[in-house]
Parts: sequence; C-alpha cells; structure tokens
Amino acid sequence: MLNGKSILITGGTGSFGKAFVVDVLQRYKKIKRLVVFSRDELKQYEMAQHPIIREAESIRFFLGDVRDKSRLYRALQGVDIVIHAAALKQVPAAEYNPLEFIHTNIRGGENLIEAALDSKVEQVIALSTDKAVAPVNLYGATKLCSEKLFVAANHYAGSSTKFTVVRYGNVFGSRGSVAPYFLEMAQTGTLPLTNREMTRFNITLSESIDLVLWAIENSEGGEILVPKIPSYRLIDLAEAIGPSCEQKIIGARPGEKIHEEMISKNDSVSTVVLGDIYAILPSPDWFDADTYQRKHSATPVTANFSYNSETNPKKIGVGELRELILEHIDPSFEPI
Repeated sequence: MLNGKSILITGGTGSFGKAFVVDVLQRYKKIKRLVVFSRDELKQYEMAQHPIIREAESIRFFLGDVRDKSRLYRALQGVDIVIHAAALKQVPAAEYNPLEFIHTNIRGGENLIEAALDSKVEQVIALSTDKAVAPVNLYGATKLCSEKLFVAANHYAGSSTKFTVVRYGNVFGSRGSVAPYFLEMAQTGTLPLTNREMTRFNITLSESIDLVLWAIENSEGGEILVPKIPSYRLIDLAEAIGPSCEQKIIGARPGEKIHEEMISKNDSVSTVVLGDIYAILPSPDWFDADTYQRKHSATPVTANFSYNSETNPKKIGVGELRELILEHIDPSFEPI
C-alpha cells in the first residue's frame, strides 16, 4: 500500500509519530520517502538514533512548525500522503494558554490543508480525540474545529486531495498519559484521583497505527473514523498499579470530563458500522452515503446511539490493565 509512496507525518517525534515511523519502515521496505516534520531538533536527533530508523535510507527529518505555512509548502513538495499528528494536547495547559492551542490546532490545521491542496497531496489523515465530542474544554473545542476544517476541505472546488479524520481515545502509556503518571506517583505511596467514577477510552499505539493504515487504504475522504475500543475506570487503573497505595481524591482538573464520548446522539444519524470501526459520514449535500454503505457493506447505527466511556460494554479490568502495563510500558512492572 505504501511502497513507492512519499509520506510526511507532522508532529512526527511524538509518541504516535515515533511508533508509526518504526512500524511503517518494518512493514513497507520499498517506501520511497518518509518525512518526520516537527519543531524540536533534540527530539529529532534522539529519534534518529533508533536502530531501525538509523538504518533506513528513506527517512528524512524536516524541522518546521505547522504554524508556518511557507515551511509546510516546502515540506510537502513531492509528498503523496500526510499523517497530521501535530497538536498541543494537555487539557489544563489549554485552559490557561488558549491562544497557543488555537494557533497550533486550528490555524496549523488550516495551513496544512491549504498547503496540501496546492501541493496536490493525494491524501491527508488527521488525528483527533474523543475530547472533540461535545467539548467542555478549550483543547476539545480546538480539535472539534480542526475536524470540521478537514472534513470540509474535501469539497473545495477542483480538489483531488482526500481528507479523513480518525478519532480515538487515550493512547495507553503515551507521553503525558495517566498510566505512566500513576506508575511514578505510586513510588510515593499515594495515588491522586480526580473522581472515583471517572472512565476513559483506551487504545494502544499499535491499534492506533492499524487504524491510520486502514484509513489510508479504505477511506473515501470526508469520514470521521472511530474504532471500537474498550474503556476502563481510573480507580481500576489505580488498583492495578498501587493496590497498597493511599488513594487521594483531588477533584477534576480545569476542563476535565468525568466520562468521555466518541460519538454523540447528534452524530448517530450519520454514523455507520464498518466491522470494528464506526464511520461518521459528512453532509449529504456533497457525500453519497448510500453508495458508501453499499461499497463498504456498512450498516447504520440504531436511533439515538451514543458511544460513551461510561456505558461502553467493553471494559478493561484490573488484571487486563496490569497486562497492558507489562506489554506497553514496563516489562518488569509489579504492583506496589
């Protein structure tokens, strides 16, 4: 699928970007060019030391920021496929630095769309988050705006570029996520919990990569693709990591939800099932949903369907969470 193609990933030195690059280099030996676009030269240097990346002739590192449209134009020359992973993501930071998140997550997305259209990129896959659904925080609001931009970009006059959004929950063990934080805090004997009822969706890095590769191969452009993934309770994660630790309730942080949602009831009217993936289809004014459903053997969801981390029937318990920690974070992990 990607052999002979030139691919660029924005935010390429993040948790997803590094895992995606290593995975793609192993799967597609004849990839033409794989460009890591990011703004941190130290992270690029450190990433370049990975043995698989170091030996790859197709890899390129490109310093730049999605806020800089001219730099994106230069980076996208000759690129076929773009994975847009660049974003500011920390919810509390967004509440106190809203303009910075707007500049990167919204205007950066706009810059990428314009550069991709003018550079005649074949396809753009934009990564999004469950926090974009009925957002209550600034970060979620910026990602909702970004989603709208990428979906709408499909019907620009004369465009042959396909734009697709993939929306998923927390990536287990990624930089800044709760599991590594709990592992660190467990050493103090106390685990801070915001709320005993709090739940979160969960996806592994490998699952998120598979979703993006599926989108590259199968999407038509305009869909928001949502994987069927499990949820867990934060209190179960605390029990998995530190059963002997004191649990201290500190209250929700600014902009933090108790439960996350990936598909709202309002979205359900245009949502179909594609096996292990939901697809939220765009406006029928320019998208033929009937043809899409026949082509992909898709079926509509039930009326008033919603996909919520609290009511999600697929839940991960304490034992499974410990297995995930051993596999994805620390192979020598033992509960404290």
